[in-house]
Amino acid sequence: MDKFETFTGIVAGVDRANIDTDALIPKEHLKSIKRTGFGAALFSDWRYNDDGSDNPDFVLNKPETKNAEILVTRTNCGCGSSREHAVWAVAQYGFKAIIAPRHEETPAFADIFRNNCGKNGLLTIELTEEQVEDIFQTLEKEPGVKGIVDLENQKVTLHAADGDKEYLFDIDADLKTKLLEGLDDIALTLQYEDDIAAYEAAHG
Repeated sequence: MDKFETFTGIVAGVDRANIDTDALIPKEHLKSIKRTGFGAALFSDWRYNDDGSDNPDFVLNKPETKNAEILVTRTNCGCGSSREHAVWAVAQYGFKAIIAPRHEETPAFADIFRNNCGKNGLLTIELTEEQVEDIFQTLEKEPGVKGIVDLENQKVTLHAADGDKEYLFDIDADLKTKLLEGLDDIALTLQYEDDIAAYEAAHG
């Protein structure tokens, strides 16, 4: 897994709550036994017309946001089935971070989806509803606006025309370390390879 480094990218908003994993990648795209090539299927029901052509009304087909790297949604992103393909599709499209808000008991992200994102180097950022609403208002006025995601300092900055807007976020300390150091679960375990070998030698 690559190290998560501070980056600047275009911000794109899909202004919907409860975006489930079937919306992220419909089931007909799950036939491949490989873990690559899913980016083209991201949001395919919304992104493409029935004849396979691009839907010009969908945000990722608009020239200003076609190569976005920061995705913004409403609450409960990634709900539905636990298919890991949804995370692969988001990451392989080119997104490096997803922003969503919590609303009372409704989470920003479904638990399994959020955990799968962390295991695949994709940062999930939970902000307040007011902050996310502010971002959507900026996107409406300035499609294609760029943002900086700074994981080390837990900060998102939007380069809006009326000045930079900063949004601080919390993250689990262990997940932050794993993302910054590019450690998946296997790499994390291998850090203790010598200790594991010593234990096995001592206990036969």
